[in-house]
Amino acid sequence: MAEAVDLFHGDPMTQPLTYPGRTPATPGVLMDGAYLQLGLEESAPADDWQAGDETLGELLTRLGRSPMSERHPVVAVGSNASPGQLRRKFAGRGIPPVIPMTPADVDGLAPGVSAHVNRWGYVPAVPVEAPGETSRLFVLWLDERELAVLDLTEPNYWRRRLPADRHPVTLDSGGPLPSCFVYVGRHGCLVDETGEARRLADQRALIQCLLDESPELRRLCGSTPEEFVVSVRDEALRDTIYRLFPAERRTMSQPALAALPSH
Repeated sequence: MAEAVDLFHGDPMTQPLTYPGRTPATPGVLMDGAYLQLGLEESAPADDWQAGDETLGELLTRLGRSPMSERHPVVAVGSNASPGQLRRKFAGRGIPPVIPMTPADVDGLAPGVSAHVNRWGYVPAVPVEAPGETSRLFVLWLDERELAVLDLTEPNYWRRRLPADRHPVTLDSGGPLPSCFVYVGRHGCLVDETGEARRLADQRALIQCLLDESPELRRLCGSTPEEFVVSVRDEALRDTIYRLFPAERRTMSQPALAALPSH
């Protein structure tokens, strides 16, 4: 049955301080405004995973959607793991989403913070290299049309293919995926006061920390997260902040991730 409806109660586009949004507790299938839980059988083909009273393959066939064999796995580092945010991204684009979502362990990557402010008012996530670490993230399984739509919603990112030998992505149901995409930031990442890549945190706490560390940012955006969100609706101000981050030596480029293949 569908998971609790509060997965869809608001989203970061309408409530920026909730970024990255509500994420599911279990594997499932996003079907527009519902989230159907999935039962992943260890070592079983993806089409045999249980979705309610039918298999995932049967569900996709019944809905006239692409089978798992024709779908592209994409690691979700930020709000793409939120069904509410995904539903908002697909709204009005003519393709109601039917997207399987499965948790996975991803080696050598962690959710960091992009060195830009999104037009909706939040400071979004970006993958950062984290040697020796494993992150628990969701994998989205997108067909060609869904992947094209998601690409359009990610103008500040490049879609890149993760090398399985360097960043293996391992599902609960089996071994590492042979191939997987991730959206890599075009603007690099923010660093903390030690010069290390800053890790994604609660958005309210993150913005407050950024404000506390920069008198100039407080002058431009106010002293609270609420004032920041209202201020950065102005595109010119967002551009100013984009230039301020490197001027204050708060950014780091990510050439290794940017250089990953796109196909």
